[in-house]
Amino acid sequence: MNVAIVGAGIGGLTAGLCLAKSGHRVSIFEKASRFSDLGAGIQCGANAMHVLNYLGLVEPLEALAVKPASVDFKDYQSGQVLHSMDLDEAYHRRYGAPYLHIHRADLHSILRREFSRVMPNGLHLGAAVESFAETASDVRVSLSDQQQLQTECLIVADGIHSLLRKQIAGDVAPRFTGNVAWRGVVPVERLPTDWMRTVTSNFVGPKKHMVLYYLRDKKLANFVGVVENQRWRDDSWVAKAPWEELDADFADWHPCVRSIINAVDKDQCYRWALYDHKPLSTWSSRRVTLLGDAAHATLPFMASGAAMAIEDARVLQRALDETDSVSDGLNLYQVSRIERTKRIQKDSARAGSLYHFESRFMRKAAFTALKLAGESRQQFLPNYNANAVRLG
Repeated sequence: MNVAIVGAGIGGLTAGLCLAKSGHRVSIFEKASRFSDLGAGIQCGANAMHVLNYLGLVEPLEALAVKPASVDFKDYQSGQVLHSMDLDEAYHRRYGAPYLHIHRADLHSILRREFSRVMPNGLHLGAAVESFAETASDVRVSLSDQQQLQTECLIVADGIHSLLRKQIAGDVAPRFTGNVAWRGVVPVERLPTDWMRTVTSNFVGPKKHMVLYYLRDKKLANFVGVVENQRWRDDSWVAKAPWEELDADFADWHPCVRSIINAVDKDQCYRWALYDHKPLSTWSSRRVTLLGDAAHATLPFMASGAAMAIEDARVLQRALDETDSVSDGLNLYQVSRIERTKRIQKDSARAGSLYHFESRFMRKAAFTALKLAGESRQQFLPNYNANAVRLG
């Protein structure tokens, strides 16, 4: 059938590729006229890699990615490891896929090239979708340039500030969480030779934390520093803020953190406010559904925003293929995804509190409790295969 997707982010492109693989004719409409290569890393666990493997994209991704040995939670000043989770070969054997650190622009570029290959002329830039109207047999879509189009199914993947979500789920406004995130990317040659092992390091401290890891075959180092800050509410990814404020936020932190702050270009410090929204009770109408952040925006504290959108894409494809009507397929997709994504939203919010305890004793106690919880809690994210999970 003809399928239209609003938004050419990671979720929208992955959905387009999955649906094209099933033989559907897919058009993706993206309001931006071009894509930027702004530096930012993402973490892809086995749950996301299963879908990317299904699409045949693991080999080009691995050529650009980094495989960390572990994720280590560390005290913000001493660097003492409070808790560690293995991400190396044992992880790969246990879950059937690797854990990768990927530059967001690299993943996006690979998805975009592959979609253009399998669906030539299917990607439309500078095309802002403003509204839709459903009929019994199709969806009428209105673009900002007055163009009208018809499609049999519409997938809304236009992010946390989705313009179309309210037509399905009501006026659910994103809420400011009181946290802001700094981000930056630094060439590794600027850092000390013994700066950090090939791991994810999450330094946790009073009311803030800093995540560090390598990108692009260890040629780049990525940082994301989250700070409780009620004043800054700009959630644009391209909003710059003074280096001096980044420096002050992490003034007395571990030398590993201080090194990357001192090495970043002082005019390339980005800061954005973190928003989420309450879990939705419905994502779909008869022929229209939400995907990714438009459906279940979550805080980044479990590094799972992109992974959830990638999972959505594969489950949506399977649900449409396994049912006799668009309406039944979208309902099966929603039923199959809503509880898992609700849990991710809630657990991510709780993780932020865990990282930001003001007392060193409370931080150590919290991570000790996390260790005692055992592997079952840690397995919830990676022990999910969208290619094989039972739907419904």
